[in-house]
Amino acid sequence: MKNHESPYISTTNACKLCKPLGACLAFRGIEGAVPFLHGSQGCATYMRRYVISHFREPMDIASSSLGEKHAVYGGGPNLKQGLKNVMTKYGAGLIGVASTCLTETIGDDLPGIVREFRRELEEPGAPEIVTVSTPSYSGTHMEGFHAAVKAVVAKLAQGGETSEAINLLPGFISPADIRYLKEILADFGLPGIILPDISETLDGPAQLDYDKIPAGGTPLNAIKAMGSSRATLEFGRTLFAEETAGRLLEARFGVPCRPLGLPIGLRETDEFFHVLKEVAGRPIPEKHAQERGRLIDAYVDGHKYIFNKRAVVYGEEDLVVGLVSFLAEIGVNPVLVASGGRSGRLAQAVADVIGDLLPEPPLVREGMDFYEIAAEAEALKPDLLVGHSKGYHLAKHWQAPLVRVGFPIHDRFGGPRTLHLGYRGAQNLLDRIVNAMIERKQETSPVGYGYI
Repeated sequence: MKNHESPYISTTNACKLCKPLGACLAFRGIEGAVPFLHGSQGCATYMRRYVISHFREPMDIASSSLGEKHAVYGGGPNLKQGLKNVMTKYGAGLIGVASTCLTETIGDDLPGIVREFRRELEEPGAPEIVTVSTPSYSGTHMEGFHAAVKAVVAKLAQGGETSEAINLLPGFISPADIRYLKEILADFGLPGIILPDISETLDGPAQLDYDKIPAGGTPLNAIKAMGSSRATLEFGRTLFAEETAGRLLEARFGVPCRPLGLPIGLRETDEFFHVLKEVAGRPIPEKHAQERGRLIDAYVDGHKYIFNKRAVVYGEEDLVVGLVSFLAEIGVNPVLVASGGRSGRLAQAVADVIGDLLPEPPLVREGMDFYEIAAEAEALKPDLLVGHSKGYHLAKHWQAPLVRVGFPIHDRFGGPRTLHLGYRGAQNLLDRIVNAMIERKQETSPVGYGYI
């Protein structure tokens, strides 16, 4: 059987998605933006399918639609024509152009082609064009996401007199999470610039007419003002050593960057609220103090159902770090923590958040696919799985509940409204985990408990 040390290098059912998909999701969170893939039409079709089945929203991704001829002669002419088409048909305020495996392999100079296009273009008021290098063979969708955010900041952000605003770079979280973050900032009286903001663009209201570019997203003027904000809060423990968008703002404009873990669970949320309290210069609003108190009460009430249960946790690196921190708090033992990412920092980030909360540290594995996860976890006898829909077949095989979080969620309804962050998100996750274990006990018991 294949194991983590095996020389066998084929990927079987990857525990990650492709790099340009992440870039497209980031661009989608910018007002008036159209994601554009410089590559084959199949790449855009695949990504649209994944995004639409999770968010249940239309998702246009433009493409330069390269074929075999362009793999030999280059895709520059197709890219230029594609950009003209987007400008004509969409009226975009920004076009986010991400490269793909094909165009990186043949060596297309994406920034150079765009500069040439700019020189040739004679139309006034042309949209901003941001390029980002995202070949899938060099990373995951999360790396593409963060690269796109950094490229946008590098292209648009400007300095100026320091404002009262703070920048919030939350990473790839759900629309419900972003709406909750906006509520928290408003309760602290903090004007915030959240980049990207998919709270409306990927979870909007029903419309009588189809909008080619949905309303919402981070305004371009707000992105330009990020260089004059008084602070940047950036989520992601595995990003602490990276040259991120937050670090770029700090280096270029002197905006202090406060790196934080993804605020999932009590302790990581406490740290987030502590920083907000410090930046705002005011106490934590009573509403959130009450939510924290109710969460602690629920921890006590739910403890008997989940204490010492064994969990397999998988997904995006920073998401699983936050989930492990939360699970350790509620008495669940993560026995295997797995991700398709290869940051080299996952194990240390997990160790940092669990401290001495667990009787023994979990196995932590990077660069994993689901074949390897199955091989590692088989002997660990997990009681539940926590991750996205791609782990369903393992859960079915082990007859263990799967608590669906993150992206993609294809086999359940409400993915964009799943709340993960803050005290409110922890309450949601706790309720779901406890109920999953109660339901499993009822299903497997010959008695069929009606009262537990």
